[in-house]
Amino acid sequence: MSLIIAGERSGVGKTTVTLSLLAALHAQQQRVQSFKVGPDYIDPMFHQHITGRSCRNLDPVLTSEAYVQQCFWQHTQAVDCALIEGVMGLFDGATGANDWASTAHIARLLDLPILLVLDCSRLSRSVAAIAHGYRSFDPRLKLAGVVLNRVGSDRHLELLTAALAPLAIPVLGVLRRQDRLTIPDRHLGLVPTAELKTLNDVVAQLTQVGETCFDWSQLRPLLQVERRSPPETDTNLVPSLPAHLAGSVRLAVARDRAFNFYYADNLEQLEQLGAEVVDWSPLADAALPENIGGLYLGGGFPEVFAEALAANESARNSVQAAIQAGMPTYAECGGLMYLSQQLVDFDNHSWDMVGVLPTVAQMGQRLTLGYRRAVALQDSPLMPAGTAVWGHEFHRSTLQDAPSLPLYTLQGYDSQQPTAAEGWRSHQIHASYVHLHWGSRPDIPARFLAHCAQFVR
Repeated sequence: MSLIIAGERSGVGKTTVTLSLLAALHAQQQRVQSFKVGPDYIDPMFHQHITGRSCRNLDPVLTSEAYVQQCFWQHTQAVDCALIEGVMGLFDGATGANDWASTAHIARLLDLPILLVLDCSRLSRSVAAIAHGYRSFDPRLKLAGVVLNRVGSDRHLELLTAALAPLAIPVLGVLRRQDRLTIPDRHLGLVPTAELKTLNDVVAQLTQVGETCFDWSQLRPLLQVERRSPPETDTNLVPSLPAHLAGSVRLAVARDRAFNFYYADNLEQLEQLGAEVVDWSPLADAALPENIGGLYLGGGFPEVFAEALAANESARNSVQAAIQAGMPTYAECGGLMYLSQQLVDFDNHSWDMVGVLPTVAQMGQRLTLGYRRAVALQDSPLMPAGTAVWGHEFHRSTLQDAPSLPLYTLQGYDSQQPTAAEGWRSHQIHASYVHLHWGSRPDIPARFLAHCAQFVR
């Protein structure tokens, strides 16, 4: 079996429980593969740091049900254990009308048991009503047990376990109020691993919690991977590129503390298509790598490092020159901000950016968040006009000027939401706030690399 860590709601401690279990398993020298439900980038960074393996996102909106099943199967064949961190509350999905893309949806899709994390800080006997409700709400789900988090005292634990006893739901973990076990966060979630100076101390604390706060005699069998027959392969999910283009492209991918929001599957698809992925840093490198045919600027936190990005003028000039020469460039969210004229941070300081897009990125307090159905209004290096894709937005910045010819029309997951125009198509740039997962759309990276190969020739 493998196990899904779910919460009764956001903020109950799913990530702490997941990371504690991963850290303990790694300390036990188990080969463990982790997954994250939904479009999140930051939690998977912590997973990967602990396990040494890329965490995989399971999101049927951004990809498909078939891809979720195929991805899970593929990445659990050579490991001992598998652990999936859920998203929000167990039944919270893309809309309130159903639980599509929720943790419950993934649990049914993969036929896996659930470990439910309960925040017990402000309740005692009521914990039984919560546990009973979550177990009975969807009888198709298998509840393996619960973790009692933020337990205040031995007496508090007695009250909680006495209330749960008539339900015969196993208590597989008890976490006391761990005031010292905190991972710093900011405006878009946890502070990424690359920025945490105390990361090793945090992992050591997580390991101790994982080793001492769980019932491993019951947990270990649940975590062991069950060997199953592979799901039916959807041939549409297999990347392909014309033979004469294979291996002909070096692609520069911006990866440093400012730009680190990438799905592991996207980067692997590029490599499967024959591209050589070359990391470079807009913060530290003086120029783009040599002999590249394309540029991939992912999301991240350029607003946090705006002063340093602005100070690296030679890197900005290198990117500007390459784009003006026609280099195919894909810029996502933070990458879009980097290509603008200026970035105005939370303190209202303006910093020069690359300057190839005639707009200014302005940080603000309003959060733009949600799935988007994007329809391309014009051809770009990633897709022809008329292409429809599902993506995700998550940012606190806006652009002061809209493009005269937008890249996309966007609509939220709820079809009642109004459409909006968004994104830039300039030179050979495809730039947007919308994050894309290419899992079920290998045609997108294939088209991008074909444009890159043409640029090289």
